[in-house]
Amino acid sequence: MTCRQPQSKRQQLLSRINEVSFAVDDILLYLDTHPTDEKALAFANTHMAERQKLMAEYEQSYGPLTPKDPACPMDSWKWVQQPFPWEQEGGCR
Repeated sequence: MTCRQPQSKRQQLLSRINEVSFAVDDILLYLDTHPTDEKALAFANTHMAERQKLMAEYEQSYGPLTPKDPACPMDSWKWVQQPFPWEQEGGCR
């Protein structure tokens, strides 16, 4: 039996982003072969909107999750020279 530590709000948000992102990636693959499936299209649209909302919530509280975010200056490529978002409190610095 394993005992899981309670997750912080940040960890919970990252977990939910990962779950929704997986669902989006999976349904987009399905839609490659079933482009007229209306239920799948509705599922994709709902979950893409949820992912966008969750990403915005995370970025507002903890910083950007991707280097494409405007908060990450592109004067040099420092993204790989710092801890990844899940390894630090905050995003790009």
